[in-house]
Amino acid sequence: MTNRRDFLKSAGLASVALLGAARAASAQTGGAVRPDTFDYVIAGAGHNSLLCAAYLAKAGNSVLVLEGRGMIGGGAKTAEVLLPGFFEDLCSSSHHVFARNPAYRDNEIEIRDFGYELFDPEIVVHYPFADGDSMTVFRGDLAQTAASIEKLSKKDAETFRQLAAAREKVAGEDPDSADPSREAIFFQRLEVLSGFDAARQLWESPQMQAANISGGRWGGVQGSDPGSGSQAWSMLTHMNGRPMPKGGSGMVSTSLGRFIEAHQGTVLTNRPVVALMIEDGRCTGVECADGSRFRGRKGVVSTIHVKHLMQMAPSDLWGQAFTDSVEIWQPEMAMFAFHFALKGSPEYPLAGGGSVTGAEASIMERPESIFKLNEDNARGELTLEDYPLQIVHAAGYDRSRAPDGFSLLKIEGGMPYALKEGPEHWDAIKDEVADQVLDRYLRYTPNLTRENVLARVIMSPIDIERMNPAMWRGSVHHLDKRWGNFAPYRMPIPGLYQTGACTAPGGSVTGQPGRNAAIAILEDDGKTLAEVVGKS
Repeated sequence: MTNRRDFLKSAGLASVALLGAARAASAQTGGAVRPDTFDYVIAGAGHNSLLCAAYLAKAGNSVLVLEGRGMIGGGAKTAEVLLPGFFEDLCSSSHHVFARNPAYRDNEIEIRDFGYELFDPEIVVHYPFADGDSMTVFRGDLAQTAASIEKLSKKDAETFRQLAAAREKVAGEDPDSADPSREAIFFQRLEVLSGFDAARQLWESPQMQAANISGGRWGGVQGSDPGSGSQAWSMLTHMNGRPMPKGGSGMVSTSLGRFIEAHQGTVLTNRPVVALMIEDGRCTGVECADGSRFRGRKGVVSTIHVKHLMQMAPSDLWGQAFTDSVEIWQPEMAMFAFHFALKGSPEYPLAGGGSVTGAEASIMERPESIFKLNEDNARGELTLEDYPLQIVHAAGYDRSRAPDGFSLLKIEGGMPYALKEGPEHWDAIKDEVADQVLDRYLRYTPNLTRENVLARVIMSPIDIERMNPAMWRGSVHHLDKRWGNFAPYRMPIPGLYQTGACTAPGGSVTGQPGRNAAIAILEDDGKTLAEVVGKS
């Protein structure tokens, strides 16, 4: 078995090491290069900044996108990190929210023409339990999903049907109505509870409680926290489908990059931005680690984490109110992602005989286990027994991702970033932790053993941050977004704009921050997005 333990140390270097190497290379080639000028310079090539750049390029602007790593995409990357022919998503996989973004839904940015194609798995999420019981969410199929629940609890199956009808009614209402329906008030009151408390109000069986809480945690917030009540019906939400890109999550970034270049834009990799160029109190460009400098006539757009960005310009330029706001930012629970190349495919046995597989699974035995995450995070400890696990094996639907007879497995979820021994302690223990998590997972798929594992890449929370420094303290969504304390699209320094997960509505593959930032930037340039995309 191949174990690429040092993959992230070579492909996802920490910023300091990367900057040092780049500056050394610059010194050998004669130092800084003369500034090049574009209408807009975009610092960072996550999917939001790429989408923003695509709108600006479509508006006729000259744009330059600078990516510090060797691959564009941020949290939307797919690469052959395991074995040749195995195309693994390094972070995100589902694009169910991006599918509703007008950029894709209304074809405002024609990325379908550049290789972006979604598939929507019929079996959305499977929920296995150690005693052999299980439930399955089928896309758009209330009857089949409820029948799956009914095998565990007839009462819960009936509640699920009633909630589905209530949700459908609420979806047709005006959310700002002064006279909301009984159903709308019911959901509003549940939402302010924790997912754990709301699930106990709704569901009879502990399996149904655990399944909804574990699948609801995928958004980044633990169901033990107040305000996470909507996680109690996450199975209903998953029934809407979780589309994924054919070829992997990185296809959204690749396709946007192709779109930008087709509209005379430029995308450069291995160009980490280390400083903002400030002239007369205005941001006029950026400087890269190799000494190269690029000027933006109309503005600079950043997707660098704001905590890092604020170190790239004099502190007095940011303003005290903005500085105070950013200083109290908190990371969400850090993420881990354990990647495996497999011979064969996962199969989950069903109690009545046969087996099922799908694109994703969610594993947590007991609803009360959700409380261990915050407790362990506070102590810097690990209690691995029943952490909620998100399982992704999309190759069962998308055969372009792995050779015939083989598949991919990604096990991900939340674990503490700051261990009591220090974050770097992850380097010493991550393989042992991955072994324990894998052994736990294999208990649910008896057709697989460790012998089926051909290669693996283990990404601990600190590795996640090394891969992408914008994933501050291992937080793939860049910060805890529950309180709406986001950076503005128009930053305090004139000429500087921000997009990405530090801006509303926050992280995940939505494209919403990218589109929202483009609206603000185009407005400042005397244009509207509707004019740019040809809407009346």
